[in-house]
Amino acid sequence: MNRFINKHISAPIEAAPLAVFRILFGVMMLLSIIRFWSYGWIEKLYIQPKFFFSYYGFEWVKPLGVYTYLIFIICGLSAIFVALGYKYKLAILTFFISFTYIELMDKTTYLNHYYFISLLSFLMIFLPANAYFSLDAKYHPKKAFQKIPAWTINGIKLLLGIVYFYAGLAKLNSDWLLKAMPLKIWLPSKFDTPLLGQFLHEEWVQYAFSWFGAGYDLAIPFLLLYKKTRPYAFVVVVVFHVMTRVLFPIGMFPYVMIISTLIFFDSSLHHKLLGYLSSLLHIPKNLFDNGRSLVIPSTFKTNAKRVVVTLFFAIQLLMPWRYLVYPGELFWTEEGYRFSWRVMLMEKSGYAQFKVVSKDSGRWFYVDNSDFLTPFQEKQMSFQPDFILEYAHYLKEHFERDGHKNVQIFVDSRVALNGRLSTTYIDPEVDLGQVQESFEHKKWIIPFTDEIKGI
Repeated sequence: MNRFINKHISAPIEAAPLAVFRILFGVMMLLSIIRFWSYGWIEKLYIQPKFFFSYYGFEWVKPLGVYTYLIFIICGLSAIFVALGYKYKLAILTFFISFTYIELMDKTTYLNHYYFISLLSFLMIFLPANAYFSLDAKYHPKKAFQKIPAWTINGIKLLLGIVYFYAGLAKLNSDWLLKAMPLKIWLPSKFDTPLLGQFLHEEWVQYAFSWFGAGYDLAIPFLLLYKKTRPYAFVVVVVFHVMTRVLFPIGMFPYVMIISTLIFFDSSLHHKLLGYLSSLLHIPKNLFDNGRSLVIPSTFKTNAKRVVVTLFFAIQLLMPWRYLVYPGELFWTEEGYRFSWRVMLMEKSGYAQFKVVSKDSGRWFYVDNSDFLTPFQEKQMSFQPDFILEYAHYLKEHFERDGHKNVQIFVDSRVALNGRLSTTYIDPEVDLGQVQESFEHKKWIIPFTDEIKGI
């Protein structure tokens, strides 16, 4: 045990891999912010809508009107400072807060890779990523170190391994492996993809993609850890993520994962990369090669940080299993679905028509969802129970403010999952205006009528 702790946690190792990771992370995040802004998504997603769906417990996090642009500016600037390693601790903390605030503003935009970036930036708060090849190291030589504790790099490897492995475990279900769902629905629509398109309508290709995807996620962390398979594994990483980017509109995530896996390579590669960068920028790299090792003293502050990091990883290991405390089919109820690395596992479509009833007079009318929601919000709301509940409460409050008394909210909801026929989703007899959001099981969801076997 002591040998393991010394080798993987406390042993001094080259800081170059963490420096390269910091630079590439900052650059990729800056490009992501620029891309998001240039596509007009800030206006479309955070300023134009009348209503925003909130995460339970974070209802206070809302867009700030035109000042929402300021949050993106702060996030982009902090990404630059992270890449430069200038005022790093403040920069990465600012990036984490601003990026996570953006992520929490509207639940409609939830994506696994946004969650991943928040987690990664939180972890980086505790890493000495500015110890080497940074402006902080240049201007404060006493805080410059060529070697850092092994855990500061292995922690990133562990987080990446968790993401991949849990994504692979999630694919071990009958819909994915035995029915090639939802790829059987998605891939045929990509027939115009150069080279690949002509094959995507073939059923065997859809099954091959499903099985390869599961095997890739489960195996790739271990293949990257093993030195002899690492170069080949990295080629597979590049091919897999480039193909994923070509076939599916998932933004910068494939590129983020490609550059992140460089952390698994030996420091010799990272020294070469930093050498190229130093030549390009005319920065003498030997300025940072001081041979010094960072030794973290055992103080209350550092011990508290170790406890936080340990709890962080414990939560990441346990969070994906929380679905086990809920009855029913996970893909149907989605209780415990988010924040568990279940990536692109289902194709869900729904229909939700809300009925507003005056309990006093008995009068009722149907709601035109387009009066309150954007098309994207309505689509996401129609098949996710917590969205449906939150929207029902919003409607109740809206119409009561409008002069209606003792308002009840009912919904006629039907949902189709992974190619199955649509069935009733929410109990139409339940007044959702009286149901409070919580972590308890949502008994007003009509039970799933089929079975999906697996994890």
